[in-house]
Amino acid sequence: MVDATHIRFKAADRSYFSIIKRDIHQLAADAGFDNKKLGDIDLIISELTSNLHKYATAGEILAGIFQESGGNQYLEVISIDHGPGLADVQKVMTDGYSTSGTMGIGLGSIKRLSDKFDLYSQKGWGTTVLSRVYARPITDLNQHASAIEIRRLIIAMPGQHTSGDGSYYKRTDSHFKLLVADGLGHGPEANLAVNEAVHAFKSCPYHSPGEILKYIHHSIRKTRGIVAAVVVYDLKTKKWAIAGVGNISSRLSNYMEIKNQMSYNGIVGHNIPNTINDHEALLEDFNQITLCSDGIKSRWENAKYPGILRCDLTIQMAAIYKDFARHTDDMSVVMAKIR
Repeated sequence: MVDATHIRFKAADRSYFSIIKRDIHQLAADAGFDNKKLGDIDLIISELTSNLHKYATAGEILAGIFQESGGNQYLEVISIDHGPGLADVQKVMTDGYSTSGTMGIGLGSIKRLSDKFDLYSQKGWGTTVLSRVYARPITDLNQHASAIEIRRLIIAMPGQHTSGDGSYYKRTDSHFKLLVADGLGHGPEANLAVNEAVHAFKSCPYHSPGEILKYIHHSIRKTRGIVAAVVVYDLKTKKWAIAGVGNISSRLSNYMEIKNQMSYNGIVGHNIPNTINDHEALLEDFNQITLCSDGIKSRWENAKYPGILRCDLTIQMAAIYKDFARHTDDMSVVMAKIR
């Protein structure tokens, strides 16, 4: 079933911290993490919430369970705040440095306990911290590296147990295909429409995004419908093809340039244009694509975030979520990057 990838925990009040730690502990326990790993996760959450309480405003934590292609599961935790940010990240990462009279081992401890750690901060903007902990030991994270990196951040509307947004991707010997969809409305019926679209997407034989959208359209007529974007990357020609219907924003990018892709008006499953043309671009021009649901403003600028392109894709998605998400709605940010 396609659903939210992360659970959102508000961390603006210290009274919630024990609940956050308990729920994330249970999430990892249900995924099969052993007691040693669960203990590490408890410490990570304690340090993250402590930092949010001491230094930040309007903090929140996102957490989700994922699985590598080799079957190794991992817990991903993202801490997000709105300030005041760090003037010197390297100094703050040094054990013993503290501005609050504590031992000053928080971020360094989180990094040591994590299998993957990343951080982005700007003075006056805030700080985002990423921690991944794997269920089984791994000797080299690079052994899991793929030519195509895909990261997803999908959150349910507050008060809902399922998300009306969803995403699915598949890879063949010749193509990589990605769907991002937003079901009309919220809750179970919107989620059902997205899952029916994913079911059709899985079986669709076409390589053209426009043809794939038409195939999905005819397959989900009995649902409330979706807005969606489809991306197909041809591994042989090294070319992107993109098409969208409705307000899913798509942006191709590299270190220097961005190119926004326009979607057609309509609702997949109800009314779409007779002709849907694919927008194409070469890998040599753009090596990364970002797709966002209507919880995100359609335009943002990398120049606002100096150095963030060197960070993990999840950090980049979290920055978009932090600054542009409507936090009263289902939302999704999906990024794919070709190495």
